[in-house]
Amino acid sequence: MAAPVVKRVMRFPVSKLGVGSFRVESSLAPKVVNRVFSGIQPTGVPHLGNYLGAIESWVKLQDEYSSILYSIVDLHSITVPQDSGKLRQNILEMTASLLACGINPEQSVLFQQSKVSEHTELAWILSCLTSMPRLRHLPQWKMKSSGQKEEGSLGLFTYPVLQSADILLYKSTHVPVGEDQIQHLELTQDVARIFNNHYGHLFPIPKAILSETKKIKSLRNPTAKMSKSDTQTLATVSITDSPEDILLKFRKAVTDFTSEVTYDPETRPGVSNLVTVHAAVTGLTVEEVVHQSKGLDTARYKYVVAETVIEKFAPIKNEIERLKAEKGFLQQVLNCGAEKAKELAGPIYHEIRKLVGFS
Repeated sequence: MAAPVVKRVMRFPVSKLGVGSFRVESSLAPKVVNRVFSGIQPTGVPHLGNYLGAIESWVKLQDEYSSILYSIVDLHSITVPQDSGKLRQNILEMTASLLACGINPEQSVLFQQSKVSEHTELAWILSCLTSMPRLRHLPQWKMKSSGQKEEGSLGLFTYPVLQSADILLYKSTHVPVGEDQIQHLELTQDVARIFNNHYGHLFPIPKAILSETKKIKSLRNPTAKMSKSDTQTLATVSITDSPEDILLKFRKAVTDFTSEVTYDPETRPGVSNLVTVHAAVTGLTVEEVVHQSKGLDTARYKYVVAETVIEKFAPIKNEIERLKAEKGFLQQVLNCGAEKAKELAGPIYHEIRKLVGFS
């Protein structure tokens, strides 16, 4: 359950967040450090899909790798219009949420992307090695630009290069990704090879860590992924939703006219989405969930799934609300994380500058 993790994470004293408590690996060492990098946009409090698809695995990775960086990628967020006040609030809310979910600044580097200027500097270098046709074929560009009156901004077009810079700046070896991000990681791998071939071997080729959880779908449209930008308020479950709201959203979840609980994403996407959520929250396999649910009709099953989600999120929700009131502490976590990230990025970027000819 989440409660013990939350308690353990929040016991660290503020003094232990200092830079001196983090051992920096020299980028000049011949040994390749297994290093994980991943980022999340500052959309405020995460939803159910964010938690099950990414954050939960982030927490587990802390016990598997000795060097991990998790970034709140605010630079990526402005590829679409943002209110500056709301963005500042969302950054702190996402920080509070990650801490409450179990991200521990003593085990991983949690930082705000824009506080480390080397990200954008390396992105420029890498953009000069990346062709426009290569970016134009990425599915996210086609999908996001199609909904705009004009073709889309330059930032929206080139943000996959910034993603590559995020990863390569730390010589990251592993990247947790969902299936929809595989092509972006492949771009990073290609850019790393191009740089290595042109300037000399520097970057390891990062490998994907694929999430074991299937993508969580919208409760109102089970053919689309769950999203905070969904205009249907009943489609997305937030971690901080009240028990009453969670129950209502699952009761209104789109299923079909067959009452039996089965898992068949092709012909029964709605019910299958509920099974996916149930399995992910409980840690059971899909087969175990279906077996346990024999004899339940879908109306009763919706209630069962809602109850498991409510129980899972209750301690996390309480911790988020507590941390949101500690804005100074949240800012200190981000500042200390940025200093740690800079200590790692600095020597590596110095190598990059020398190879390119800037110094």
